[in-house]
Amino acid sequence: MARLLKTGLRKVPEITVLFWVVKLLTTAMGESTSDFFVFQINPYVAVLLGCFGLVVSLALQLAAPRYVAWTYWLAVTMVAVFGTMAADVLHVVLHIPYLVSTVFFSVCLALVFTAWYVSERTLSIHTVLAGRRELFYWATVIATFALGTAAGDLTASTLGLGYFASVILFTICFALPAIGYAWFGLNEVFAFWFAYVITRPLGASVADWLGKPYLGGLGWSDGKVSLVLTALIVIFVACLAVTRLDVGDVGAGVEHGEIR
Repeated sequence: MARLLKTGLRKVPEITVLFWVVKLLTTAMGESTSDFFVFQINPYVAVLLGCFGLVVSLALQLAAPRYVAWTYWLAVTMVAVFGTMAADVLHVVLHIPYLVSTVFFSVCLALVFTAWYVSERTLSIHTVLAGRRELFYWATVIATFALGTAAGDLTASTLGLGYFASVILFTICFALPAIGYAWFGLNEVFAFWFAYVITRPLGASVADWLGKPYLGGLGWSDGKVSLVLTALIVIFVACLAVTRLDVGDVGAGVEHGEIR
């Protein structure tokens, strides 16, 4: 395993500040893009298109022998779009309350984590290579996006906080694992996945606050917000692809005993 990681065969990026920036942009873009297409065209067609995009992007990602910025972030973006649609279908079409869907997706995420750990004895993304671990990783990512969408709508709509207050709430929640890890020795894997889950409702709340004309939103429209966010994602991913800042020294973790 250590030898494979040293050769650069890991399928996920190094965790840097830019990782979190692009991750938040994709979560926000997925929310605004999903809402735009669902309301502009037939919602069933929109969901089918989102599912098709997700399948194609994941196929490209799984076929790649190692991490490639464009392929990886395309898959994350399509998970963001389709994850939003999946959560919204439960509420809009099936009329399932946001509280129920939030609990449901929380259970799904817990089951994925449990299966991953039982199978691999680790949840660290530093060890994600092609194969079973990568499948567990993307199952986790999909579950976090669906959960985050439902949780964001729960706080803004069901609990009546509105979008801006939800942004503040999830920003605080996002900062907590970083503070815990830096100052109080919080477990690295737990801190990462906690922050990763929170990025979804945080990004979605920002997108809704900017695009929606209700619940305290600024009403700039989902289409405009989606275009701006897409442009920012392209710029940042291009930067990562050129500079390779997110490739990192995978051998460093091996030398310090962090890779298992």
